[in-house]
Amino acid sequence: MSQIRSIAERRRLRGIYVLIALSLLELLMFGFLKASSEKTTFGFVLGKEWVWFHEWAIKSSQGAQIFTLISLALCGWAYLRFRNGKTIALAAGLVSGFLILAFIDWAAAGKFIPLTGMLQGALLLAAPLIFGSMSGLLCERSGVINIAIEGQLLSAAFTAAVVASLCHNVVWGLIAAPIAGALISLILATFAIKFGVDQVILGFVINVFVIGLTDFLYKKLLIPYGATWNYGLTFSAIKIPLLSKIPIIGPILFSQSIIVYLMYLIVGLINFALFKTRWGLRTRAIGEHPTAADTVGIDVNRLRFRNVLLAGLVAGIGGAYFTIGSVGSFGKEMTSGAGFIALAALIFGKYRPMGAVAAALLFGFSDNLGSTLSIIGVSIPSEFMLMVPYIATIIAVTGLVGRVRAPAADGIPYTRGESH
Repeated sequence: MSQIRSIAERRRLRGIYVLIALSLLELLMFGFLKASSEKTTFGFVLGKEWVWFHEWAIKSSQGAQIFTLISLALCGWAYLRFRNGKTIALAAGLVSGFLILAFIDWAAAGKFIPLTGMLQGALLLAAPLIFGSMSGLLCERSGVINIAIEGQLLSAAFTAAVVASLCHNVVWGLIAAPIAGALISLILATFAIKFGVDQVILGFVINVFVIGLTDFLYKKLLIPYGATWNYGLTFSAIKIPLLSKIPIIGPILFSQSIIVYLMYLIVGLINFALFKTRWGLRTRAIGEHPTAADTVGIDVNRLRFRNVLLAGLVAGIGGAYFTIGSVGSFGKEMTSGAGFIALAALIFGKYRPMGAVAAALLFGFSDNLGSTLSIIGVSIPSEFMLMVPYIATIIAVTGLVGRVRAPAADGIPYTRGESH
């Protein structure tokens, strides 16, 4: 222990200790004290994909023991490699996954768990959160706090449903949705960047405005004239040849709607552009030290304005998923706080694209897990399952992620000639 030099290494070790404690607690509770002799059956076939094995049935107590012992072995591996941050992140993700499997195996004793279907549902629930977190990322990395993600998602969902219904074409709805998100971003950028309005308060005001406007139009147009204004068109799933046939992975990743495929593309582009291009370097510069960026010729506010508008376009596609990507018709306040959850995922992911995606997937999986356990008749209250992602966030931030630092100039309006 005397060889530990950095604060980061001490945090990594603390995170490993947290995982070890959780693994031991889960092994004790689910493997021994509250062990069940009934079998839990995991299903792996969802559609017409190639089949390696249909299902796996295992005694609940044995499954919990196996999964938690694997978690402990991974913790040992992470301890030996604690100086490597990427190894710790990989180990933490794997350990968390096996601990969740141990919990599912215990909770669903005597039941059938459609594991592939549950993972597919988790991706679907996470999709708008990923779009929202990418929108927040573009803003926050540019030095603008985006509390208005909820408003961007909601306005885009409304616009996509209405335009698709009026045009009888979901493609037009998908085109209109990012425009609606960009218009909300235009309000945010104008008041936050040009007039220097407090960005947190501004974001909440925008959200209230969008909620009020969509509720009003929903009552006046969509309810009485639903057959015309809120028809309920949706995109159908597109199965990619061969890839969609891969067992387990194929139905989850490669049998999705065009919006999910756009999500893959956008996340990849943002991750590459932010760290591998001149635009990304400039974006990170104006978010960390705008004065220094200004001295080398970067127009700070102009780039911030463009990035906020780009963020609105991204959030708009995520908003379209709520309507034309899933249920079709628009419902009152149907985003249900997804913008705020997306912002939490961004913070959980330490303001990095792939970290935000992982956090959003955790939220989506936890949400779908609660629904699945309720459907199959597990006695655990669904309210408890809703708490799981937030509890996991607290544990991760305090033990695994450590201190999360936002960009240094985040939320601070920039005026040329002033020191920041």
